[in-house]
Amino acid sequence: MTSPPSPTPLAPNQPHRFYRGGRAIAAFRGLPHADDRLPEDWIGSTTPTGLDSTGLGLTRIDGRLLGEMIAEDPAAFLGADHVARYGADPALLVKLLAPDERLLVHAHPSRAFAAEHLGQPFGKTEVWFAMPQSDPNAVLHVGFTSEIAAAQLLEWVSEQQIDEMLAHMNEVRLEPGQHLYVPEGVPHSIGAGAFICELQEPTDTSVILEWEGHDFDGRRDGHMGLGFERALECVDRSAWDARRLADLRSDRSDAEVQAGVRTMFPARADAFFRGQMVDTASAATLAAAFSLLVVLEGEGAISTASGTLPVAAGDTYLVPYAAGAVDVSGNARILRCMPPDPHASEAAA
Repeated sequence: MTSPPSPTPLAPNQPHRFYRGGRAIAAFRGLPHADDRLPEDWIGSTTPTGLDSTGLGLTRIDGRLLGEMIAEDPAAFLGADHVARYGADPALLVKLLAPDERLLVHAHPSRAFAAEHLGQPFGKTEVWFAMPQSDPNAVLHVGFTSEIAAAQLLEWVSEQQIDEMLAHMNEVRLEPGQHLYVPEGVPHSIGAGAFICELQEPTDTSVILEWEGHDFDGRRDGHMGLGFERALECVDRSAWDARRLADLRSDRSDAEVQAGVRTMFPARADAFFRGQMVDTASAATLAAAFSLLVVLEGEGAISTASGTLPVAAGDTYLVPYAAGAVDVSGNARILRCMPPDPHASEAAA
């Protein structure tokens, strides 16, 4: 097998972006912050950014593209059930996001919209997990407070009436350790000071609703090449009241809890991605799965049949399916990010 036979450490992978940030990522990684246009870290990525065609955003291991390595032996990396459903695509993108300014308001298409209008198999449903170092007072804008007419949304975007748009959006805050599930189409913006681990479908496709005052040409690049009238059809213009927002924060009612491992995110997320919180102090064993590990706090170790590796806060690891079961020990907390359940139905999402 050409894939790593055991958990493999991943170096930072920070594509240049048009907004400022990245200080929290540098501190988390224990590295100097040399460029404030590196506000993201794409972990174990086989997804390029949507801004160019040079492969920006793609993870390399020992100089080789991760996607090429997976393509040589997809079952070893991803497992036979996953390959039967998604082929050699991990169907997952994990990012660290640390903006020093509010992100532009934007939204993402559904899989159905992406397939019909963009020729892509994935949309971009996502979930935000607030890292331990995240500012609990950071403001996240999520969903409209009342139903917005299509003509009204087009006017806000065309005339860049951003204050009016934001005034009609919900303000949400996340305590460290909390999560927020963000379904396809829901308009959103992550505020300065937030430090988020985001699990999402593997695309960098967005309709951008604001750009005035930013280093981004929204009239040219903000509509996915479709024109705004068509692109805005993917935006959820419905009202997101307190009850619906609370549901986005909720833990799954059927959460599997075993020694040291807690299943995270609503059950409907399983069609898009899965997450577990792992407490290594409980000496848990993780079943074989392709996974990306983000060590949140503390120190510990992960062990497979091929050996034991130390882990510490700020580390990220790729674990191929062929590594088998993973034993964890020590005193660390790890966010385990996994692809969608190959048996989960999108209809239930």
